[in-house]
Amino acid sequence: MVQTDPQADATAPAVLPPVEDAPAPRRPSLSPSRAADFKTCPLLYRFRTIDRLPEKKSLAAVRGTLVHSVLERLYDLPPAQRTPEGALELLEPAWSELREEPGIAELFEATGDAGAETDVNAPESVEAWLASAGKLVEKYFTLEDPRRLQPEAREELVEVTLPDGLLLRGYVDRLDVAPNGALRVVDYKTGSMPREAFESKALFQMKFYALVLWRTRGVVAAQLKLLYLGGEGDALTYAPEEAELVRFERTLLAIWSAIEKAVETGEFRPNKTRLCGWCDHQALCPAWGGTPPPFPAEAAAAAGWRTTLPVTAV
Repeated sequence: MVQTDPQADATAPAVLPPVEDAPAPRRPSLSPSRAADFKTCPLLYRFRTIDRLPEKKSLAAVRGTLVHSVLERLYDLPPAQRTPEGALELLEPAWSELREEPGIAELFEATGDAGAETDVNAPESVEAWLASAGKLVEKYFTLEDPRRLQPEAREELVEVTLPDGLLLRGYVDRLDVAPNGALRVVDYKTGSMPREAFESKALFQMKFYALVLWRTRGVVAAQLKLLYLGGEGDALTYAPEEAELVRFERTLLAIWSAIEKAVETGEFRPNKTRLCGWCDHQALCPAWGGTPPPFPAEAAAAAGWRTTLPVTAV
């Protein structure tokens, strides 16, 4: 029999069993947007993911967030109330919440100098900008009848760890499940439908979601559907196959391997393209005569990355 010290037991803290539900530290993961960043420009990936440099909000991006919020809330209404009029009534409360976020109000503020030029992309008024968002919401009803739909999930976080340890995660705008179990992944885009040459780039995000759902549910999505609310309004649909998702998984693993190598060495090359005109980081980019800040090895290590660069204690 094991002998114990009663006095020690009376004064020592109780030994609690391990908390099995305690969340494990979040490790680096790959999302559709960050994978696209690295494919577009590895240095952009570094600035956004490792350095986490701030970026200016744009009116177009904020409008997209607003429209997504309205379409998400639309399915909280009873089917009979999912009408254009009902959706437009959701615009103001969604905007009331969104405009409280940092950096939003500044987009609509005029410059203090009366003689200075204002942003040519700025709307004439908040009202006009909201009206443009309302038109996108109305366009949605030309593409689908939400009264006949009952989504299983909206703005759903989907994630899976692949056999090699890579964590994939992202948010699906809408997931529909048919009575027979068939899956449809739906994504809303507030721009116009891309030309045929750029369709594969547009479908990259949707194949990512299809892969995660296949790995977690064992079901290949019957349809990937992109709804473009800009312009005349259009839809792009695609039916992936299991063999295609296997190949796509290998593509993601190759991207991840390249990212790990770049983080390990701190070498993220810039890729100068026409998309650079929309980048907030040109002043720090060697392709534009800038100098990047020193690679933040400490931040990378703290986030779970492996790096061969020296990490100094803070």
